Amino acid sequence: MSGPRVNNRQRLRSIVVKLLQSGAHFGHAAHHWNPKMSDYIFTERGGQHVIDLEQTATALQEARATVREVAARGGKIIFVGTKRQAHKPIEDAAKSCGMHYINNRWLGGTLTNWQTISERIKYLNERDALYEAGEFNSLNKKERLGIKKEIDKLNRRLGGIRELTALPDLIFVVDTKRESLAVNEATRTNVPIIAMVDTNCDPDPITCVIPSNDDSHRPIRYITGVIADAVREGTDMFLKDLVDAPEDYDDADEFYDEHLAGEEEEAARPDEELLGEGALKLIAEQTDEEEEPASGAAAE
Repeated sequence: MSGPRVNNRQRLRSIVVKLLQSGAHFGHAAHHWNPKMSDYIFTERGGQHVIDLEQTATALQEARATVREVAARGGKIIFVGTKRQAHKPIEDAAKSCGMHYINNRWLGGTLTNWQTISERIKYLNERDALYEAGEFNSLNKKERLGIKKEIDKLNRRLGGIRELTALPDLIFVVDTKRESLAVNEATRTNVPIIAMVDTNCDPDPITCVIPSNDDSHRPIRYITGVIADAVREGTDMFLKDLVDAPEDYDDADEFYDEHLAGEEEEAARPDEELLGEGALKLIAEQTDEEEEPASGAAAE
């Protein structure tokens, strides 16, 4: 078996183990589910659905390849997750890779009425700059406090996207049921969606479904971290291409397509014998392969 194929299998098994350790396989109670998620459910235990982590790992690889390609083209991504468990992981992941985020409240019209939202962002940036420059120091304390409260309120709602200058090229969502407004707006504006989708959610509007527990801090942090890693990889490619690209190269998309062509084999899905075998077999195979080198070394 070729080296790239072996590496891809090993990578898939490693992801399955990390997903298992994070608790990504725990779905909702069996009576509280969306039947459209049936294809992503491995089994039911104790009245709770168990998500097929093999599918989750494969989807995560595909999502990573997509995100990396978007970032490599200089595209912009919004990380979205307003529930308590997602608040900090979403902010940390987005900031770590230089992307945008919404983790307090999705304002209606963020995508479908972008012109109005962009005007509010411009207003926030202007007011904040004036405040930091001391332009309001001549006002009395009550007036200054009112302006500061206004800036803080706008920052809570728009701070994560205050550097965004146009509609994003992609959004990453945690809990599509809670963030249904974001999903609906992205669908209406043709913005692709990558999302962590639990067993109680509708996968149909999602471009890339990552079946996973979306109620626990650990799987949210792990998966958002993987997406952030992909953004950093793509951004590094973008910056390198920006330096290396010929000055007379007019078709940027064609240039990036050529650069990304070499990545397709690495991001390829695992061979058919792996598909459908189940997460437990993947973990068992990984354990066996880790023990073999040790035994061989001892024999030498």
